[in-house]
Amino acid sequence: MADIDLEEMLKQAQGLQAKLQEMQNAAAERTVESQSGGGMVRVVVDGAMRVRKIEIDPAVVAAGDKPMLEDLIVAAVNDAMERAKQMVALEINKLNPLNKF
Repeated sequence: MADIDLEEMLKQAQGLQAKLQEMQNAAAERTVESQSGGGMVRVVVDGAMRVRKIEIDPAVVAAGDKPMLEDLIVAAVNDAMERAKQMVALEINKLNPLNKF
C-alpha cells in the first residue's frame, strides 16, 4: 500500500482553495447582461450575483402599464441571474483536474 503524504495533500488543498478564491474574485468583476420585452428592460448582473444595473426604456414607463413593467424586470433579472450562475459554474469547472485530460 502506498504511503499517503498528508502534508502534500494539505498543500494541494490549500492551493485549490486559493485558486477558487481567485476565481470567485475574478467572477465577481465579470458581468452578464439580459433583456426582456425586446430590449425594453436591460439588466446587468455580476458573478457575485449582484444586480449592477437596470435600464428601462422610457417608452415602457410612459405607457403606464405597471404590471407589465414589473414582469419585464422580473424576467430580465431572473435570466441575468441564471446567466451569471452559468458563468461562475464554467469558471469553477475549469478547476476540476479531470477536465485537463
